[in-house]
Amino acid sequence: MIDNLEYNTEREHLIIPEYGRHMQKMINHAKTLETKEERNKVAKGIIAVMGNMQPHLRDVADFQHKLWDQLFIMSNFELDADSPYEIPTKEIYEERPEVLEYPQNFPKYRFYGNNIKTMIDVANTWEDGDLKKALTYTIANHMKKCFLNWNKDTVEDAVIFDHLFELSGGKLNLKDSKEDLSDSTSLLRTKGKYSSNTSKKPHHKKNSANRQRKRY
Repeated sequence: MIDNLEYNTEREHLIIPEYGRHMQKMINHAKTLETKEERNKVAKGIIAVMGNMQPHLRDVADFQHKLWDQLFIMSNFELDADSPYEIPTKEIYEERPEVLEYPQNFPKYRFYGNNIKTMIDVANTWEDGDLKKALTYTIANHMKKCFLNWNKDTVEDAVIFDHLFELSGGKLNLKDSKEDLSDSTSLLRTKGKYSSNTSKKPHHKKNSANRQRKRY
């Protein structure tokens, strides 16, 4: 009996391991069937089993396409059966994808982040009016908060206005504004409030009966 034991290291390599070895054996058996009618029948049965292994996705049309592609991939593209979708080829499967260029951004003030620059670019496209003014002040307040995250001290509104003017290419100008941004203390307090709530542990009151229980 011990001589008949099989070790995974000696078995056939699983192309898609999450489906297990029995599924791989079913696909290998389907390849050996003589008639295409039999292979089509068994292939549909295998697809049904694969779908049952992921029931929350089996009724999605795109997921069915994925199952059929995985079937041919697990057969090493050797299963001669009909598919309701275009049958993938080994050449396409093994083709190396094109190198995806990573966006390189080198902002002058990195502590503001890329999202601030995106918001500024959007604000530049808006027509002058109350909405653009409100958006500009929102961006400035967020810039101030980002600045305080980087420098825990304080910052004058004039500094934020200068940076906003520079990052917007001179299109967003709040230098002559008489309206102040949010106070630095309130911005820091808001951050501290949300961070402290997560660190508090629930307080459990002791049962009064336990306190009154006599000890012997």
